[in-house]
Amino acid sequence: MNKAELIDAMASDAGISKAQAKKALDSFTSNVADSLGKGGRVSLVGFGSFSVSKRQAREGRNPQTGAPIKIAAKNVAKFKPGAELNDKLN
Repeated sequence: MNKAELIDAMASDAGISKAQAKKALDSFTSNVADSLGKGGRVSLVGFGSFSVSKRQAREGRNPQTGAPIKIAAKNVAKFKPGAELNDKLN
């Protein structure tokens, strides 16, 4: 499912226009990104939790030459599914 399909599904399920669904989805993603950018965490009970994890600097290899390269440390977004989501998947 891509963003357009998700907007269509949200509009249909909630009985709202596609424009309203797009605005709601954009607001959700923006607020999650802002919270994670500040080092916060977003928990949706039953669905899952978004958090930030620090990835340490490490040494990698250039796949074309095999030469070692340094990969810088960075923060990455993590998602941990909740119990209800896991139950739906299994």
